[in-house]
Amino acid sequence: MVRRTHGPDSERLEHGPPDAQRGGATVLVLAIGLVFLLVGTFGAAVAAAQLAGQRAAVAADLGALAGAARPLDGEAMACQFAGDTAGRNAGRMVGCRLDGLDVLVTVEVAFTPLPGLSRVATSTARAGPVRG
Repeated sequence: MVRRTHGPDSERLEHGPPDAQRGGATVLVLAIGLVFLLVGTFGAAVAAAQLAGQRAAVAADLGALAGAARPLDGEAMACQFAGDTAGRNAGRMVGCRLDGLDVLVTVEVAFTPLPGLSRVATSTARAGPVRG
């Protein structure tokens, strides 16, 4: 607070005691900004996990469908087709087996939700002939 004095030195300014509230709004705005930053980062990490889960599901579904076209050629050929298709859809096949004429495929998709933090989304799909 600044006070003007009256008298011979009327242009002289005196400084009063400092205001305890001065700068409080700056700290509040910074705190709110930090909260928004943390919520946004958390939201982006959740979105990355959901996206990776969807990619894994799509890669597993398409891999199983590709493998289901070749069950009579044997498990090796069916799984080769499944793995190739899963790889073309941003996945890595970690498991494949024939169950009769059905093909079961497990696919992983690696993702990084936050810098320095790597995770893996996994999905399994089954495909085979229509049973009536």
